[in-house]
Amino acid sequence: MTSQPSRRRFLSISAALAVLPVSAYAEAPLVQWRGTALGAGATMRLAGVDQSNAQETILAVQSEINRLESIFSLYRQTSALSRLNRTGRLKNPPPELLELVSLSGVLHRATDGAFDPTIQPLWMLYAQKAAEGKTPQPAEIQQVRELTGWTGLHYSSDAIRFAHDGMALTFNGIAQGYIADKIADLLRVRGMTQILIDMGEIFALGRKPNGTPWQAGIATPDNEILKQLPLENRAIATSAPLGTLIEANHRVGHILDPRSGVPSKSWKLVSVSADRAALADGLSTAFCLLPRATIDQVLAKHPNAALEILV
Repeated sequence: MTSQPSRRRFLSISAALAVLPVSAYAEAPLVQWRGTALGAGATMRLAGVDQSNAQETILAVQSEINRLESIFSLYRQTSALSRLNRTGRLKNPPPELLELVSLSGVLHRATDGAFDPTIQPLWMLYAQKAAEGKTPQPAEIQQVRELTGWTGLHYSSDAIRFAHDGMALTFNGIAQGYIADKIADLLRVRGMTQILIDMGEIFALGRKPNGTPWQAGIATPDNEILKQLPLENRAIATSAPLGTLIEANHRVGHILDPRSGVPSKSWKLVSVSADRAALADGLSTAFCLLPRATIDQVLAKHPNAALEILV
């Protein structure tokens, strides 16, 4: 699964909106915000909101993103995740961290281990070797794999801890979707009903001002739109293993298989929609590593999710 702190998914909502006529938004005011979330570009479009109310909402969204980054960010040394990775134990973990760990456990079991946030030490090995202009050798991969594995993670409301020194977590295969969900929840509470959220993964709340569903374009890393997808109260996430390259010769994609320690070779692009962005995010990551038959088995366990593209 993916482990790069700066990894960016290749569902380009901006590209999708670029092909829509301006008249599609003429029915009501549309306020747009741009920022960052977990090191990636983020956007939000609020329909039917005047500028004064929108500014208050945007400030609330920025505050929530900052709060969530203080939990999940690998960039911030003071984040809950960074402290856990540094010390191997975190007392009284934030409820959001426990929630995401719990969901990751569900996805780990459902995908036969293809989704596993304990892969961070393995990604760090690849990143270190790439910086040296090298590729990890099989013996090095095997040695680092001994520091990974979901069974080495122990968690409760009192603490999260690792069973072995050197273990570490990354939620870069699911945290952006989780943040999109949390922002959608925040906006619902504030009475917002027509919103398009892009936190690296997409969440469409309600419909566009003209009453039609929001449109998302599923795009390749080269910004070729493969499919236009209507979204209403639904999220979508897309993973492209070769979208970000971490090997010295730029041939190795950023999604690594925790079961073997080698990069994904099954699919070039996977797109999943679901009622929650975190679920879509985690499944799209794991599906990059699974054969089609197993993907169908996993989807049978998650009736609220759907495979949109697999190439």
